Amino acid sequence: MKKIELSLLIGLILTILVGGFTTFAADCGQIREDVLRLHILANSDSAEDQALKLKVRDRILNEMGSVFEKPETLEDAKESAAEHLEQVRQIAQDELLRNGCDDPVQAEIVNMYFTTRQYDAFTLPAGMYDAVRITIGDAAGQNWWCVLYPPLCLPAAQPQEVLEEGFSEDESDLVTRNPKYEVRFAVVEWFESLKSSFGW
Repeated sequence: MKKIELSLLIGLILTILVGGFTTFAADCGQIREDVLRLHILANSDSAEDQALKLKVRDRILNEMGSVFEKPETLEDAKESAAEHLEQVRQIAQDELLRNGCDDPVQAEIVNMYFTTRQYDAFTLPAGMYDAVRITIGDAAGQNWWCVLYPPLCLPAAQPQEVLEEGFSEDESDLVTRNPKYEVRFAVVEWFESLKSSFGW
């Protein structure tokens, strides 16, 4: 009888754990659908190319900041990014030329895989995100990224206020309570990495 009771107890615990993780994974999926990221890839990992990447970043954020902070919804943010994509590319290209670099620049809106990323006071789960992607030259160097919507890229952005405006209460709680969810984020990353590898 004890074996049956033990089996039932283990089954109940597993059901609770799996159910909790399923809810967590669903919340992570919703976060991925509510975010637009900015992703800049350097030509290479040389000190010079990495420095250029940061100069391109600063120039884009300084000149396009007012555009990025206006959208009130994700769809507005995507539309605005699409409308200004060529302008963003030209700004990046001009900054390279100012610094004596003639590497080509491409700008596009893509849906791409990101690993779990910590951004100051919050964490974004791994998975496929829409992103404004800027590639410099061979795009073989380390990347830099931030969040365009909610508008966390901007220097004046207050992360907690922006998160509260752009995310639901549950989503905001999930991304800002890192210690509580560290293991779950790792499991989500493992699963999303498998999905990305197999094109699921």
